[in-house]
Amino acid sequence: MISPKGNVHFLQGNEAIVKGAIAAGVRFYAGYPITPSTEIAEILSEELPKLGGKYIQMEDEMGSIACVIGASIAGLKAMTATSGPGFSLMQENIGFACMAEVPCVIVNVQRVGPSTGIPTHPAQGDMMQARWGTHGDHPIIALVPSSVRECFDLTIKAFNLSEKYRVPVIILSDEIIGHMREKVELPSQDSIEIINRIKPSVPPEWYKPYDESSNGVPPMANFGEGYRYNITGLTHDRMGFPTLRADETKELMNRLMKKTTYFKSDIIMLEEFMLRDAEIMVFAYGSVARVAKAAVRMARESGIKVGLLKPLTAWPFPKIQVEKLSRKINTVIVAELNAGQMVYEVERVIRKDARIERLNKFDGELFTPGEILDKITEVS
Repeated sequence: MISPKGNVHFLQGNEAIVKGAIAAGVRFYAGYPITPSTEIAEILSEELPKLGGKYIQMEDEMGSIACVIGASIAGLKAMTATSGPGFSLMQENIGFACMAEVPCVIVNVQRVGPSTGIPTHPAQGDMMQARWGTHGDHPIIALVPSSVRECFDLTIKAFNLSEKYRVPVIILSDEIIGHMREKVELPSQDSIEIINRIKPSVPPEWYKPYDESSNGVPPMANFGEGYRYNITGLTHDRMGFPTLRADETKELMNRLMKKTTYFKSDIIMLEEFMLRDAEIMVFAYGSVARVAKAAVRMARESGIKVGLLKPLTAWPFPKIQVEKLSRKINTVIVAELNAGQMVYEVERVIRKDARIERLNKFDGELFTPGEILDKITEVS
């Protein structure tokens, strides 16, 4: 799929996700077709067998994520892709993967909801679901691409983070990003950083599958390699067996949550655009960030000091970075294709005397640069 020397392509975002997944080493996909993510399944159904990998079309999304978890436990880098209703069906097993510490990647190409909504139009209504869709406190990482090249890069990053921290990683694309085409130059395979899970260095009889480690992430043995251990969604001890002891429960939960709190500097990615002297900041992600960048350029031509903050990591939320930028910003405009979701995180962390303005759209249409420019002009 990728030349050793790199090459130029004209790709959809969904196609770039496939290329990124293969470059990262994916060898298993289980899924169920759903607009607007289906191209990911279609292409992988052709490409994975060529690489000795496996593609399985399941009966539904619940079975799909269960298959992905099983394949990962057996040692394969595994993924699935879906959209709104399918993402909802996966939530219980995503929680299982969090508790059992099973690496996997879930692509959600967002569309208008709730329910069936508008399958062929974009939305950003699953941001909070990505963080809190499965019940209980749990670690989760969610990445948000806004270009075809970022679809490629962030898919590789998703697999690397998933393997490194033994946690499910969600890619929150949307219909616009998934289906638009751009000219992209992909890097050579040799130049791509690939991270694989840490294997145990002790013999099977000494192995404790959920033992405390220096970085909070225990080594992971593959089933079928002579390491036998218990996996459960129940709160468990270091051997993986259910426990009701408060000290063991506390130890486990603290270690799980440590993955996305202690290692934020490795996980969080964002881009700043024209923020050096800005008095107004637009906070936007995904397809909206593309439009916002154009609006910021137009506003600058009119003499308005405005810039853009584009998070590539939605979860964990870039709290420290947003709070720091808000110290020199008078007004923050949060533009989203929903009724207001990430705006609550921004409100929570910006300085208390900063003004926050919402710009929301959830009718299935993308913002125009003019709509965002009008809001910038209004608050300037």
